Amino acid sequence: MTTSSRTLGEWFSEFEQEAFRLETLDDYSKSGSVEAYQAFLAGKEQPESFKSSDWVTTVANATRAGKRMYRVHIVSRPLTDYLRFELGWGYQRNMTAGEEFYILDTTVQENPLPQAPDFWMFDNQVVSAMSYDGAGKFLGSEFIGSDRLSEFTTYRDTALAHAEPFPEWWAKHGE
Repeated sequence: MTTSSRTLGEWFSEFEQEAFRLETLDDYSKSGSVEAYQAFLAGKEQPESFKSSDWVTTVANATRAGKRMYRVHIVSRPLTDYLRFELGWGYQRNMTAGEEFYILDTTVQENPLPQAPDFWMFDNQVVSAMSYDGAGKFLGSEFIGSDRLSEFTTYRDTALAHAEPFPEWWAKHGE
């Protein structure tokens, strides 16, 4: 597979087996679902547009086809407002479509991946590193060459080895 012929968006419908995401930030509030985040902060109901977002359809289509979509988020408590929103609304919503979530909680353990970037990995072959500004705004992504694939595979494997399934973590620490 080559990365130059597909965009990041295309990979979400064209991957064949699995899509993995590592999330390392406490705030992605400028990267999407801004209206829903504002509703969350105001104590309002989830907007219909959030409940039925394109992402939910993307995940549902993939998981119905037998593909796996999963991610690890590195967090530390107390959770930021954004993380309370993402985990409480976003993860709960996306789980209904079949996405799997894991939490690597660094509150009482050292972060085993302090230098790891946010990224998506598709089919254990293609990596797209994500770039954000300090306010949580998505700046773009860059496909990483195959010469660095083992580095990102190690990031994924280390994250999973230190994480716990989100439902179990949320039952203990959710708000």
